[in-house]
Amino acid sequence: MNPTSITIENQFLAAYDANHDAIFRLVFFQTRDRNVALDLTQETFTRVWVYLQGGKTVDNLRAFLFQSARNAVIDYRRKKKSDSLDAMYEAGFEPANSDHEKILTQFDAKDLADTLELLDAPYREVVTLRYLSELTISEIAATIGESENNVSVRLHRGIAKLKDLYHTRYGTN
Repeated sequence: MNPTSITIENQFLAAYDANHDAIFRLVFFQTRDRNVALDLTQETFTRVWVYLQGGKTVDNLRAFLFQSARNAVIDYRRKKKSDSLDAMYEAGFEPANSDHEKILTQFDAKDLADTLELLDAPYREVVTLRYLSELTISEIAATIGESENNVSVRLHRGIAKLKDLYHTRYGTN
């Protein structure tokens, strides 16, 4: 093994450790299926590893990982329509948790997730990347191929629309 491949391996392992959970959350939120999210997360890291081993360089590895995850979700959706959370509940899915406060939090999270699904895709994407995946504005811009200014504006508008939709649906402040 040459010194360059060791450096690539170390960079990749550090990126894996730092971003695995965030990539999983992003993919899980997009697919709403834990097993699919695990598979797509693994596929994302495998694709990036193969890309790096091919001698190609990446300026911002974190943004590249999220872009790869985004592409993996798009590919998955093209192959199969994802099941909605409502369909899972109709099929008998119940949260396996007896702690009342946690169940209430899950319902609030479900309400928020359901409301987020009502946002137009461009707004939903930047809100999800910013608050679920905890990417910076510049990382989101690199991930989706837009300017930081466009991302900031879209994020601001998306949050405002999300608040309006949530308050309209659930009548809360």
